[in-house]
Amino acid sequence: MKTALLVALAAAVHGAPAPKPYVDETYAYKGPAVPIGDWVDNTVNGNGKGFPRLVEPPAVKPASANPTNNVNVISLSYVPEGIHIHYQTPFGLGVAPSVVWGTHPRRLNQTAYGYSHTYDRTPPCSQVKAVTQCSQFFHEVQIPRLESGTTYYYQIPAANGTTASDVLSFTTAQAAGDPAPFTIAVMNDMGYTNAFGTYRELLKATEEEGLAFAWHGGDISYADDWSSGIMACADDWPVCYNGSSSELPGGITEFYKTPLPEGEIADQGGPLGGDMSVLYESNWDLWQQWMNNITMKIPHMVLPGNHEASCGEFDGPDNILTAYLNYNITNGTAAEDELTYYSCPPSQSRNFTAYQNRFHMPGKESGGVGNFWYSFDYGLAHFISIDGETDYANSPEWNFLEDISGNETHPTESETFITDSGPFGAIDGPVNDTKAYEQYQWLKQDLANVDRSKTPWVIAMSHRPMYSSEVASYEADIRDAFEDLLLSNGVDAYFAGHIHWYERLWPLGRNGTIDKASIIDNNTYYANEGVSMTHIINGMAGNIESHSYLEDGEKVKDITAVLDQWHYGFSKLTVLSAEALKWQFIRGDDGSVHDELLILKRANDCDE
Repeated sequence: MKTALLVALAAAVHGAPAPKPYVDETYAYKGPAVPIGDWVDNTVNGNGKGFPRLVEPPAVKPASANPTNNVNVISLSYVPEGIHIHYQTPFGLGVAPSVVWGTHPRRLNQTAYGYSHTYDRTPPCSQVKAVTQCSQFFHEVQIPRLESGTTYYYQIPAANGTTASDVLSFTTAQAAGDPAPFTIAVMNDMGYTNAFGTYRELLKATEEEGLAFAWHGGDISYADDWSSGIMACADDWPVCYNGSSSELPGGITEFYKTPLPEGEIADQGGPLGGDMSVLYESNWDLWQQWMNNITMKIPHMVLPGNHEASCGEFDGPDNILTAYLNYNITNGTAAEDELTYYSCPPSQSRNFTAYQNRFHMPGKESGGVGNFWYSFDYGLAHFISIDGETDYANSPEWNFLEDISGNETHPTESETFITDSGPFGAIDGPVNDTKAYEQYQWLKQDLANVDRSKTPWVIAMSHRPMYSSEVASYEADIRDAFEDLLLSNGVDAYFAGHIHWYERLWPLGRNGTIDKASIIDNNTYYANEGVSMTHIINGMAGNIESHSYLEDGEKVKDITAVLDQWHYGFSKLTVLSAEALKWQFIRGDDGSVHDELLILKRANDCDE
């Protein structure tokens, strides 16, 4: 296939690399106007008999009991030599979004302006009774040219019915080369169910230890699991509906002893039976508002996971979800392989729509693309976020270029799958050659530009691991795409999630070869740049799907140093100096350090 056709189709189908998400509507959506994962109460706002519509406090407490608009989410992220302030409201502001700021909380004498964007979420906020629980307008304000490692104060002014925020603060990143130690939080696969301990310990670390930022490696809100309460049970799905009762991840707790509304079944694993909301978009709203206490205080740096791609991932036995989304048939059945890209409502997160709008990462500022791939410096480290879902050969969320065949210029409906997405960058060559992808070329250039005299540590993360005791085909694909490039450029560590457990591997070279010369002891490795990387799978922050487990009789592989299949939590990475990194797995149930690793530079490496 000619390169020109590939690039043209990428632009036509998914707008790559257009700044605004493009949603293909070639085939009409035929499902319910608002899919609701609750057949006891199939209404947007709930009537007290179905799943509770759980609520979380908004970022700004409204000044009146019945606000017409409100700031519900505030989230910080880094941009070079500055900060990005993202905030969300149910309705527009009527003016350009702005932030007043300064170096003293009582002297906010400067103003920064930004821009707003929106998408036609399902359901729109105009149909949601609780204004403080719905976001549909997203506002982006950057404050550039700031002093590094400095605390600033800011306030979001009132506009079009919103209430002004409190005076808040942020601290800018340490300058590249700053030798002061710092600690970050690393989490993957979080969501709401099973994540309360993680949240508690993460908030404690944010407030008491002064975390620099949180790095979130995908599977953020699990909004696409809105449908779990109406999907039939399968052996590999621990939260599901079977007609009378359901399995609950984590077992029965005090929460479940509270009586439910008449006619309700506790089948989603959260307080009072509701995992979050039974609406896709409301799951996003609820999770983001739950995280406000963290994202308002420290930058929240995210990257895409498979649960951000679409309104759903798969169906259960009898394809009940397919019948609902494709034909608006409740509790019916459908043929296999009918869950396609067009099964989701056009505005309901086809093609990472919600993910693209609800965050702002420094893709443009670092030469990358949007929230998908980017990099930034902090002190002695260079951090690289890689898109492990799209934009490389054989990526797990296939792009439409991989669906077309023969003389087609656009795939038929049946040739697509529900999570097909991207590409978000250009492809200059064959679709099966990762080196033709913009992401690969960006990563190559980004690594070449690293100044190891300033940032001796280089750390990469994508959602998907390259190696694990749980073997999957995508691991080989992501290795083929990026492993050699990362190793050749001396990347020290590669973090991932996706598998819902904690797994620390030995330092690995190409093809999974254990670098035994770099192992000092079980909890201490040497960095061996160009030869091996430390791999850690950190997929245990929470999530509705519960833990991953090895099958009976399946053994832990020799590449694995530590495997924990039982505990939830997050990890802390501390850059101690140019010679040492410390990694700690923090258990969510009691806050204890469950695993610890020290990575050291050899003396000759530090002298270079």
